[in-house]
Amino acid sequence: MLYRELGSTGERVSAIGLGGWHLSLKHVDEQLAIRLVRMAIDRGITFMDNSWDYNGGESEIRMGKALHDGYRDKVFLMTKIDGRSKKEATKQLDESLQRLQVDCIDLVQHHEILRFEDPHRVFDEDGANAALVAAQAAGKVRYIGFTGHKDPEIHLHMLHVAENYGFKFATVQMPLNVMDAHYRSFANLVVPELVKRNIGILGMKSMANGILLQSKTVTPIECLHYALNLPTSVVITGIDSIEILEQAFQAVDTFRPMTDEQVQALLAKTATAGSRGEFEPFKTSSIFDGTAKNPDWLGEEPKRLQQLMSA
Repeated sequence: MLYRELGSTGERVSAIGLGGWHLSLKHVDEQLAIRLVRMAIDRGITFMDNSWDYNGGESEIRMGKALHDGYRDKVFLMTKIDGRSKKEATKQLDESLQRLQVDCIDLVQHHEILRFEDPHRVFDEDGANAALVAAQAAGKVRYIGFTGHKDPEIHLHMLHVAENYGFKFATVQMPLNVMDAHYRSFANLVVPELVKRNIGILGMKSMANGILLQSKTVTPIECLHYALNLPTSVVITGIDSIEILEQAFQAVDTFRPMTDEQVQALLAKTATAGSRGEFEPFKTSSIFDGTAKNPDWLGEEPKRLQQLMSA
């Protein structure tokens, strides 16, 4: 396993992270989920990804069970919350702590920063970041980050708003894959900014749940190698079978830093397929947007703002 620095946190984490969403898909029972988590940890994967909203909380519940018997002490545990209000974020964080059966989560991230209003809602005095900062002071959270998959300009806006509030994120999570370079590219626009600020870079959707592979232009190993070759701290990948877990380890075992020529050759193969975002529907549709389907997860706008619309 490769290990990398997580931004300016001082933490060293595995270059591959285990994605939590896949742990409770229909074809993955609890026994297999626990086995996958423990096999991954036994072979060196330390970064555990999850979210409050994954499969109605079942993904967190299963990961919590898998981290019994001393496994919790071997991992860097991350989850995400959807609430934009302080009240909703506090509630979701408490539920995540209970499901994961831990007193402290290493990293909690504001999930699905997809809209230009999201940063202002998060940083409002009654917003979600106030909840996470309070939880951090109480020892329930160690680090704070954010995620999103829609548009790199929204990520940059989130960084700008945070800076205006005097806040620095520990991590930022985004899609980083062989198609991304050609369309609304997080790698081209957001990654250099994070490198400059020494913020931990978490890559996701290296294969977009297999959608990228439907282009018939790249292999799974090429997808993982490309993401590992970027200045990522962690490449989070969904693992729903022993075979896919082995694939992740094969990608690490065979990874070597790529030359510019190798990168350009890979991007040339994907240029046409990636030019319109066809294989990145998380950028071009709402099908990946859990908070769009469940706006109540976000919580209410502050009362003082609601009153501005009073008749």
